[in-house]
Amino acid sequence: MRRLVEALCSDACAGRAPGTPGGALARSLVLDALRDEGLDPFLQEVPRCRGANVLAEIRGDIDRWVMIAAHYDHLGAVGGRIYRGADDNAAAVAILVEVARRLAADPPEGRGVVLAAFDAEEPPYFLTRAMGSEHFARHPTLPLERIDLMVCMDLVGHALGGEELPSEVRDTVFALGAERSPGTRDVLIDTSEPGVFVRPADAEIIPPLSDYAAFWDRERPFLLLTNGRSRVYHTPDDVPAALAWDKMAATARWLERFVRATCRRDERPFRFVRAIDDLSTLESLLSVLGPLAEVSPQARVGLALARDLRAQVGRDRTIPSGRHAELAMLIAGLESGLA
Repeated sequence: MRRLVEALCSDACAGRAPGTPGGALARSLVLDALRDEGLDPFLQEVPRCRGANVLAEIRGDIDRWVMIAAHYDHLGAVGGRIYRGADDNAAAVAILVEVARRLAADPPEGRGVVLAAFDAEEPPYFLTRAMGSEHFARHPTLPLERIDLMVCMDLVGHALGGEELPSEVRDTVFALGAERSPGTRDVLIDTSEPGVFVRPADAEIIPPLSDYAAFWDRERPFLLLTNGRSRVYHTPDDVPAALAWDKMAATARWLERFVRATCRRDERPFRFVRAIDDLSTLESLLSVLGPLAEVSPQARVGLALARDLRAQVGRDRTIPSGRHAELAMLIAGLESGLA
């Protein structure tokens, strides 16, 4: 993973902007990495950004699929400085390739796996028809209704907070969207791996901010894995040296386990549901704020608010609508404090 991240963040890739020589070089690096693992990747041209998605398939026992996705583009060079995008999103691409290696060597039972390295997630293409994931959704290489779950990774390379914080905080990865397909949360919480704490949260704690948006718009089940924005987000200081390599390795191992378990699920298509799960969000926040409160006065205030909100959760796993602004404030404060 380190070799691939460093190559994607090199001077030659120059920030991996779509439609540039650096973007094309990054694409070739991802293609070669997947080929080295015995896969047969192919390109899907994305004309609106003059780029392309990199796709590969590991066929299963049935014609239903789980997608693992991460965007490989970044901001390019601005003002003579290269925006290398190690956390955003070279780390996720490296995890994708590592999981692909493991699955190619020992294919999962049941569903097949689609691997997608999307182009054009970043501005100026963000949330437009030029996004690689949006192009895929409009021109899928296999029917969208046969993709039972899309797992998107974005900003999964860094640890949360400083080195003085406990592993329960630093090694947290948030998983948003499990509530949108029955059974997915059960698999998520039953899957564990030393070195990483994957904590479920409702998808609506943030606006749709990555490639899963194209699937959410079309009511396809999805899951976003993210560590949130770090202090070097969208700056030239987002470099490989700032990444948490052990956490990345643990995330890859966890994701392999989760994908295998998802592929083995009942053959019936997954259903998209319009559910809200404030309970999971608050329980995950309490798991992080508890250890933080021992070292931070601000976290103690946040912990008290989270406990109060948790007490307001009803039988439908939601808090009163009038208190969602407080929940949003709590989440924004936590992300800022751990950046």
